[in-house]
Amino acid sequence: MKKFVLSLAGFAMLSFSAVAAVSDVWVADLGNGKYQNPILYADYSDPDLCRVGDDYYMTSSSFNCIPGLQILHSRDLVNWEIVSAALPWGLIPEDTYRTVQHGGGVWAPSIRYHNGEFYIFWGDPDVGIMMTKAAQVEGPWSTPHVVKAGKGYIDTTPLWDEDGRVYLVHGIAGSRGELKSVLFVCELSADASSVISESRIVFDGHEKHETVEGPKFYKRNGYYYIFAPAGGVPTGWQLVLRSKNPYGPYEERTVLAQGTTDINGPHQGGWVDTPTGEDWFIHFQDVGAYGRIVWLEPMTWTADGWPVIGDDKDGDGCGEPVKQWKKPNVGKTYPIMTPAESDEFDSNRLGLQWQWHANYDRRWHFCNAAEGHLRLYSFPVPEDYKNLYDVSNLLLQKTPAKDFVVTMKLTFKPCPKYKGERTGLLVMGLDYAGLILENTADGLTLSQVACKRADKGKPEVVNASVPLAEPTVYLQAHFKDTGKKIEKSEGSADMIVDVTFSYSLDGKKYLPLGEKFNLKEGKWIGAKVGMFCTRPALKSNDGGWAEIDWFRVTKK
Repeated sequence: MKKFVLSLAGFAMLSFSAVAAVSDVWVADLGNGKYQNPILYADYSDPDLCRVGDDYYMTSSSFNCIPGLQILHSRDLVNWEIVSAALPWGLIPEDTYRTVQHGGGVWAPSIRYHNGEFYIFWGDPDVGIMMTKAAQVEGPWSTPHVVKAGKGYIDTTPLWDEDGRVYLVHGIAGSRGELKSVLFVCELSADASSVISESRIVFDGHEKHETVEGPKFYKRNGYYYIFAPAGGVPTGWQLVLRSKNPYGPYEERTVLAQGTTDINGPHQGGWVDTPTGEDWFIHFQDVGAYGRIVWLEPMTWTADGWPVIGDDKDGDGCGEPVKQWKKPNVGKTYPIMTPAESDEFDSNRLGLQWQWHANYDRRWHFCNAAEGHLRLYSFPVPEDYKNLYDVSNLLLQKTPAKDFVVTMKLTFKPCPKYKGERTGLLVMGLDYAGLILENTADGLTLSQVACKRADKGKPEVVNASVPLAEPTVYLQAHFKDTGKKIEKSEGSADMIVDVTFSYSLDGKKYLPLGEKFNLKEGKWIGAKVGMFCTRPALKSNDGGWAEIDWFRVTKK
């Protein structure tokens, strides 16, 4: 057995398995009754959550990444683990999402539990409002279907009213719908499967709340509440609207903002309560290359029925984000846990942290549990290949902390028939870099490559290369937050994260290779790290493969 302590937790209906182990690089639970923010130092963009009894379930935007709609579970709102994915195989239309659709797919989902079933609604800006449901969070989830067709419909949440009627709030993307900064409400059928009324604009944010979006629908004490972010991702605030009628008119109030803190753009998330009667709000913060990380804020209600999120030090009804706070009172104490990061590949299913770059193809990999490794088969790159940015069979995961090290053990077994097969460790964003093995006319070569403006089709640059006499190598990437920032806009700045690469032939002595890389976010997502295996776009019925013995995320 490999010398790495792990415990496996799986679900019978799921095609992937989770690895339950406490992170070596970021833990929110301070172990003293308090927690630190962010509770997840990873790109769970546009988070939403619901409570079912003593259990909390959260999902987030997954865009083009598959499995999509990863679902996390917690018992105390601080300690989370990935337990399933509502879109394990891919998005529809299948022909569209078989290729990489950067920034498309799943936008700002909502997760709800009603009458014994889980529902997830989301907007696909190129298709419409989508929905899937399941009796159990581990699945099986129903085949996604279109609830409301049309380009631009995004950011949607259902609300089941006491009289049995079902309402839906949603936004619209200016990039497709030629309008933004407004919110709509429509009515759904009793089974929430289709719209039965036209969408009606209920709020216009153009004058005071530009880029209002991401609405979440709630009802409390006779009032309909819409929680909605405004002001844009890097610099915005959390707005709350309320009315006695789902169609308005709505009053408005800003209930969370950056204030005197250095926490930019605190907004877009979900409200939830505890069994003991406390209220909490989860939202994201955009930190640039690492994406949109998740924060947990205390929430209270004023005597006249308005929520206040965060720490309202001056009593004006608008709170600020907290960096540390007392943990939620959920009536019990639960163990510390964190989402899966490392993977020993000792299971016949991939860990739940992994995502492909496009709809999953079952020919791409084999989890060889008997031998304890993952086999990635080489697949042809697109015929119009420019770089790895648009390659579908990239197997990647979110970055999990400010500072960390990724190490993987890899054995490359290329096909002897032709040259040009490649594999390696990859750090992917709008720019990317990595350590890449290639079978060349001169034998195996290990290169440190970088590709700036990969999203614009620019070619890779080889910064350094070494020949390899043996096919097994240990690859390593060091991620380091420099403490420096690049000003992005007024009140917002992206951290500068350096990535350096090294390799080893024995797993003990590591040698640096190539140049320092400045980490870059992807299209609406944070940078990701993982692996791949490709071959040229040749007409051939077979190829070689890479065997990954393990992939580990550590402090150093």
